[in-house]
Amino acid sequence: MAGVRAGDLITVTRAASPQFVSPILFRVIRQLDWTTYDGWVWLDGYQLSATGDAVARRSIFVRPAGLVVQRRVAPAVMTVGQQRR
Repeated sequence: MAGVRAGDLITVTRAASPQFVSPILFRVIRQLDWTTYDGWVWLDGYQLSATGDAVARRSIFVRPAGLVVQRRVAPAVMTVGQQRR
């Protein structure tokens, strides 16, 4: 699986980390640049309720290969004349 991006909606299950016995919905803010084990990442974002409301801001330690992307945000399209910051 390609890396997750800001805005992606993912389901985090036990396949991503043993702590998630009960799956959660998670809206990614960013992938943190923290030193970790090979094949694992820290994600910063919001845990969502079944209705899509944010219930907690969390940083989670997961294996990207175990994440299920529910909705991927399209990459931003730059128009002529825009500068990347």
